[in-house]
Amino acid sequence: MSNSPPLAGPAGGVASRSRVFAWALWDFGATAINAIVVTFVFSVYLTNSVGDDLPGATSPASWLGRALALAGLVVALMAPVTGIWVEAPARRRRVLAMLTGLVVLLTASMSLIRDDHRYLWPGLVLLACTAACSELATVPYNAMLRQLCTPQNSGRVSGFGLALGYFGSVLSLLVVYLGFISGDGDTRGLLGLPIADGQNVRAAMLLIAAWFGLFALPLLITVPSPHGGAPTQRVGVVRAYRRLWAELGAEWRRDRNFVYYLGASAVFRDGLAGVFTFGAILGVNVYGVSQADVLLFGVAASVVAATGAVLGGHADDWIGSKRVIVVSLTAMVAIGATLIAVSGQTGFWICGLMLCLFIGPTLSSARTLMLQMADRGKEGVAFGLYTMAGRAATFLAPALFALFIDIFDSDRAGLGGLIVVLLLGLLAMLAVHAPHSRVGRWA
Repeated sequence: MSNSPPLAGPAGGVASRSRVFAWALWDFGATAINAIVVTFVFSVYLTNSVGDDLPGATSPASWLGRALALAGLVVALMAPVTGIWVEAPARRRRVLAMLTGLVVLLTASMSLIRDDHRYLWPGLVLLACTAACSELATVPYNAMLRQLCTPQNSGRVSGFGLALGYFGSVLSLLVVYLGFISGDGDTRGLLGLPIADGQNVRAAMLLIAAWFGLFALPLLITVPSPHGGAPTQRVGVVRAYRRLWAELGAEWRRDRNFVYYLGASAVFRDGLAGVFTFGAILGVNVYGVSQADVLLFGVAASVVAATGAVLGGHADDWIGSKRVIVVSLTAMVAIGATLIAVSGQTGFWICGLMLCLFIGPTLSSARTLMLQMADRGKEGVAFGLYTMAGRAATFLAPALFALFIDIFDSDRAGLGGLIVVLLLGLLAMLAVHAPHSRVGRWA
């Protein structure tokens, strides 16, 4: 990779293909944290094993929900502040290294959580802190995108990073499942680790901590911090919030479409998250997919989404980010309406994978368009607001999913609620005027 021809940077520098690959590898490692720690393995271990005999009326799953809700609140409050801190490009790598190190340390510490309800509370604290730090780390990570691409290839670079992230989640799930979780009896996985006291899950946490640290290291070593520019100044939390509101007001006066896009992207990104979150539930409860086949569908869905991200990245550079988002959301609304009308596993697999095909391009182009709409040097602020806005809208998809089920007394109707969220995001996106020139604000 190091011998690959360089890519002209936006400010006259160069970003080699090896550095772009190093940037994408960070996402390859980070997705394992979300897949293994937050979603499928450690969170399940906490609720089903550690908290199984928890005294009191509140269930472990309820405590888990509260912990993750608190983590989301922390992200919503701290993401814009983090964006202010990494406004200076020279500070981005340092902040990313600090947050990455915290995630690695917290994940490794999960190996100390034994199968005893007294360990539920420290386990929940570790999980919430890991989820918050992992999401906050995406602020400097996304802001570094401008250092590695040009206006002409930003879509491809963004799509490549997202695709590698999807493959990272698939590979980590397969490694942990086959090596640590699969099978029956007192030992599990190909490694034959005992399940007593949660030893197999605790060992998996050490692996995932090392996994993230290993794949994050190339970015932290090979991508240098930009030199020159105004000297960085220390910014406290209070001053950061003052700067935040000043920046938001300035953006409103300069280009209200930036603020409109924050709202529109928050809505449709929540709809995309809802499709992934509730897709497995609908597959089992409505379309008759077995719980074992749901895991296979999840793997296939990630591969298809990764493929869509790569194809969408090329389309982004050809027709523009907004068009990719609008076309993808339109297709998802149409496919979702078709899925409501069909029945059986075959219909679910076909329509479900078609939905996933358009998730990748939408997320990739959403990030690219945020970069295009941000002024040079304001990438950190922009992505801090982008993360905060996404957190502010996370209630929409779950609320409408539940509301439609209650109104129509049918789990299938929940899909209609998700379609409404996607449709609202599409309509809001149509009102956003994207930059006419890709070079404009990059100059």
